[in-house]
Amino acid sequence: MSALPPLDQPSQQLARLARRRFDAIVIGASAGGVEVLLRLLPALQASLQAAVFIVVHLPREHESLLPAIFAPRCALPVSEARDKVTPKPGHVYVAPPDYHLLVDTGPVLALSVDEPVYFSRPSIDVLFEAAADAYGPRALGIVLSGGSPDGAAGLACIALQGGGAVVQSPQTAAVDTMPLAAIEHCPQALVLSPPQLADFLHSLS
Repeated sequence: MSALPPLDQPSQQLARLARRRFDAIVIGASAGGVEVLLRLLPALQASLQAAVFIVVHLPREHESLLPAIFAPRCALPVSEARDKVTPKPGHVYVAPPDYHLLVDTGPVLALSVDEPVYFSRPSIDVLFEAAADAYGPRALGIVLSGGSPDGAAGLACIALQGGGAVVQSPQTAAVDTMPLAAIEHCPQALVLSPPQLADFLHSLS
């Protein structure tokens, strides 16, 4: 595996990414990722015009409490994603347990019970690949802490379509497997610490 990039990325590259218009922000997290999300979601401004989609690896047999946990900390509305719903700008959608979350052409949300990916359903790769197809260069993918390679291939798909790619710095992740895999598959991704990620998301409108 290649050497890790430094935490401090070129400021011009970050500034260029912050100036771009994104219609969709897709975020994937697993072990250790919820704590980072609790820091990032409050940074989103109420004026954000992108829809936000979140996949967190959760036990299939339990109801998700994430929308209720995230909503009080976020200036945007937060809800569990539902099938056949048209996503709204400035709204956060959280994948329900035991369903893959996709964004089909339209765009419209779709839930799937296809086979798990890396033993996970919902899968980050499934969401990211669907977002790359639906939004092209106006998709922004973010991979956070986690213990599997899920999200790496999907982030590379987003970058291949001209979208933005960001990874939590492995040095700051509770579990670094997921960020390391994302960096290896998508070496052009910006690598940011949680405070840098929060500042970056706050700069988007």
